[in-house]
Amino acid sequence: MNTNITPRFDLVGIVVSDMAATLAFYRRLGLEFPEGSEGQPHVEAALPGGLRIAFDTEETIRSFDKNWEPPQSAGRIGLAFHCEIPEGVDAAYEELVGAGYHGELEPWDAFWGQRYASVLDPDGNGVDLFAPLPGPPA
Repeated sequence: MNTNITPRFDLVGIVVSDMAATLAFYRRLGLEFPEGSEGQPHVEAALPGGLRIAFDTEETIRSFDKNWEPPQSAGRIGLAFHCEIPEGVDAAYEELVGAGYHGELEPWDAFWGQRYASVLDPDGNGVDLFAPLPGPPA
């Protein structure tokens, strides 16, 4: 048996309070989930590059950790979606805010050379939208 195995980063897991609302949000960002996933306690999606993202309901977590409680402050993770071009950031932001999601940071030209914006998912997790600006960073 080989005991020199190196763990490989494989999955980002997020605990959600409302699976249907969460999947609706992330579908708007291009993630694909099987039809009917809204009623499942655990849902996964493959990401480009071989990683996976998984969503578990609060009830699922409590099924194996009876003392688990959701954080009382804002989300504790951040996800970022590359929007290819600066106009893509604006379009994604407007689409999400127009659908009723909270716009945390309106699109702006960041000093590090990206068009950048942030929205919150249904559980308050920050989701950044970004794309490179033309030319070198300012």
